[in-house]
Amino acid sequence: MELKERVLRRLEGAGGEYVSGEQLAGECGVSRNAVWKCVRALQAQGAKIACVRNRGYALTESGVLTAGGIQKYLRRPFDVSVLPRTGSTNDEAKALAECSAPEWTAVLAEEQSAGRGRYSRPFDSPAGAGVYLSIVLRPKFTAAETLYITACAAVAVCEAIAEVAGKYAEIKWVNDVFLSGKKVCGILTEAAFDVESGGLAYAVVGIGVNVKYRRFPEELAGIAGTVFGEGEYPPEGRARLAAAIMERLRDLYEHIPERTFYKEYKRRSFVIGRRVKVLSGNLSQEAEVLDLDENCFLKVRLADGTVRILSAGEVRILL
Repeated sequence: MELKERVLRRLEGAGGEYVSGEQLAGECGVSRNAVWKCVRALQAQGAKIACVRNRGYALTESGVLTAGGIQKYLRRPFDVSVLPRTGSTNDEAKALAECSAPEWTAVLAEEQSAGRGRYSRPFDSPAGAGVYLSIVLRPKFTAAETLYITACAAVAVCEAIAEVAGKYAEIKWVNDVFLSGKKVCGILTEAAFDVESGGLAYAVVGIGVNVKYRRFPEELAGIAGTVFGEGEYPPEGRARLAAAIMERLRDLYEHIPERTFYKEYKRRSFVIGRRVKVLSGNLSQEAEVLDLDENCFLKVRLADGTVRILSAGEVRILL
């Protein structure tokens, strides 16, 4: 555990009371100057830490995401780590999975420099603005059923947003979560095969959520949104949202054989009945979305009247 997280956990545990720099230095085995630099760094990341001469430091509000800050909202055990910065949490989680990390190992980051979505599209992941989360899974089902992991994750995000923000989110097949017509979350599930068994060795589900209000680059302004609007962000909002997503995903994932996710996934789907452009394999055509079946396959009618069932791909809503 790095010094910043140790100091932050200690101040969180003090419940708003002051802790002297000397005491912090002694407990962490560093100099008082190192503690002071650490506090300054935490303040720069958004933590509201009061500094008073002869009294020390007191945490009034933590804007920094920490493993301890997330775990206090979790009901069940997860192996949680939070990195200050990484290229991609999915890559970090896959590396851990390759080293036999157990199921429900969760990697988060304050910032990603190379966050990505499907088809390697970049996902904007600025520091302190979102929840960038990847979870190691050890599925017992077939590779074809990994679509269910993505569906479970989409429902989990929607339900977590309802729990923490009190807002109704919708799903655009297959892996995007929308609020008020704008994308607030993307999901990327990646899997590795076990050559000997022919089954899945592991899967990693990556979830990126735009949480805090911010102004997006011009090319994203009309497309991307945030869970919380200007002035709406609550204390520990990111930690609470991350924990809620993890808990809901676990509930749904553990009942995949019963398809408990399906009813809610379909209810929140806003593509049914809409005109879309379908991109699936070599198919790139306008179509009408007719239905979504229990496998989360999309039923569409193409312009020539042909009805197709899509198991993979994406759709773009047409006005």
